[in-house]
Amino acid sequence: MNLKDKIRVIENFPQEGISFKDITTLLKDGESFRYTIDKFVEELDGKEFDLIVGPESRGFIIGTPLSYATKKGFVPVRKPGKLPGETVKYEYDLEYGSDSLEIHKDAIQKGQKVVIADDLLATGGTLLSTIKLIEELGGEVVGVLCLIELCHLNGRKHLSDYDVKSLIQY
Repeated sequence: MNLKDKIRVIENFPQEGISFKDITTLLKDGESFRYTIDKFVEELDGKEFDLIVGPESRGFIIGTPLSYATKKGFVPVRKPGKLPGETVKYEYDLEYGSDSLEIHKDAIQKGQKVVIADDLLATGGTLLSTIKLIEELGGEVVGVLCLIELCHLNGRKHLSDYDVKSLIQY
């Protein structure tokens, strides 16, 4: 199955010059979405890990069914002020601005092995900040899974110490 055919590209969104890759068209096709999760499960075959972590918000969409399929727990990483418990915060740059993410301070125990699941690897800012949060809590990132990789933005270079897989490359 060619997953790239299931992605809608919207030019100049959310601002001029951005070519947005819209995954909602893939998500609404049940067969394609199932295929996507199954491909990620295949990528994890033989990998030892304890948790799936997904950054807000599309990481939730990829991470929770992957968590279910692998029988592993899911930990959300959210934008500031969205988590009710005590959190750890990390600030980062986006391809068109800056932001910050938080994780519950007790979400990951020291030594736990973690896989990060998200929809997009662009500049690497979101994924790197998610990694930093996990490592600050004592977790070990053993894999990063992305549906889409925007290769021209070179985000992978910031993640060179990690096992990064993407299903679709632009």
